[in-house]
Amino acid sequence: MAVERGPRAYVETYGCQMNIADGELMEGLLMKSGYSLVRSPEDADVILVNTCAIREHAETRVLGRVGQLNYFKRLRPEVVLGVTGCMAQRMKDDLLDRAPYVDLVMGPDGYRDLPGTLGAIRSGRESGRPRRRLSVVDLRLDEDYRGLEQHRRSNVTAWVPIQRGCDHRCTFCIVPYVRGPEKNRFPLEILEEVRELAAGGITEVTLLGQTVNSYSYEHWDFTRLLRAVARVPGLQRVRFTSPHPNDFNPELIDVMAGEPTVCEHIHLPVQSGSDRVLRRMLRRYTVEKFMETVDMIRSRMPGVALSTDVIVAFPGESAEDFEQTLELMETVRFDEAFTYRYSPREGTPATRLPSHQFVDDETGQARLEELIGVTRRIQAEINETEVGGYREILVERTGRYEGTVMGRTRRNKAVVAEGTEKDIGRYISVKLTGTTGPTFQAMRLPDEQPMPFVWPPYPNLDHLR
Repeated sequence: MAVERGPRAYVETYGCQMNIADGELMEGLLMKSGYSLVRSPEDADVILVNTCAIREHAETRVLGRVGQLNYFKRLRPEVVLGVTGCMAQRMKDDLLDRAPYVDLVMGPDGYRDLPGTLGAIRSGRESGRPRRRLSVVDLRLDEDYRGLEQHRRSNVTAWVPIQRGCDHRCTFCIVPYVRGPEKNRFPLEILEEVRELAAGGITEVTLLGQTVNSYSYEHWDFTRLLRAVARVPGLQRVRFTSPHPNDFNPELIDVMAGEPTVCEHIHLPVQSGSDRVLRRMLRRYTVEKFMETVDMIRSRMPGVALSTDVIVAFPGESAEDFEQTLELMETVRFDEAFTYRYSPREGTPATRLPSHQFVDDETGQARLEELIGVTRRIQAEINETEVGGYREILVERTGRYEGTVMGRTRRNKAVVAEGTEKDIGRYISVKLTGTTGPTFQAMRLPDEQPMPFVWPPYPNLDHLR
């Protein structure tokens, strides 16, 4: 007699680390409700595409992908195809109109009801009733995600959301409109989650939030939470992303410098090097204030690696504004920069600026390419100063080539070294032998050989001065 199987689900995620965490959250909810997870959409009864809405290109790509996934619905009409996440929240019912094969549109605050909503859609199919299509896109101020468990895809590192939504209103950003206002999780629940992760063998966690260092819950601020997480037994590395420059203070830097488990890497989004553009972006800091924050960080953590986000061709950006951005990049010398050309997002204040202020595509693309060239050169120069140094890496996965593994240093530098699948999750010592762009090649040291003591901890810090 054949054994009846339960429903199968496939979740495909696009976008930022928070989206990845949300994908794991949906998988956890589905598994708890009796679904089994599959690795291919062709094997699934439910296909969910978890989406990003930050840039128009990302949405266009996702719409194309959803159209491709409709192929499996044509083969098996009972398959449920859903779009979740920020793009679903932004487009709402328009997505159902533009993609008539989509059965479910669900925003981030609807995940708690995901199994029940899918059940309502699927039960209608099984009973032969007309096809039911649902849109769940209400923003809920009371949704704090308490009690919802993620299905961890990695046994090495873990994303731990501590905050969702955002109270900032940067004029270019869609996040406050698709994720709602800032909602911070109960701190003791966060700590319990981290303790369970550490007890299960995970030694590195990353605290997630839209402006993570603005976290506040009753008598807890981010500094107190970070210190408490850093002291959880079993953890060896603690990271956080993405902070806002305005929410850095000496107390937070002291915790980072004083707690051995907190890694020497900070993602510090600057967005522009022009005060005029920063005002139009409503970033609430000046270039001078940003540089004071950089100096404060580096004075307490001289070996810290800094990464950033930069947007070019924001409406009204002049050639002089752009040159000021290039000057800031040369002055700060970020270890890594994520660069973007401004992408209008319907519903954000920047789209309502006068049309004549929008930078034409040719100029915007030229500025982006020039910025990319500058950031890559700086990154290569910084990385060259690290060649010859000794590092400890946490192995995350096997490498592209057989007999290699990829891991990261405490400063979030990617390193490829000799190893096998058995090394995943282990800390190994290496000597950096070369670099190509953002990635290092390294010689693995024998496990029994202690890593040589090097002071200063990085061969050349001239690029920080």
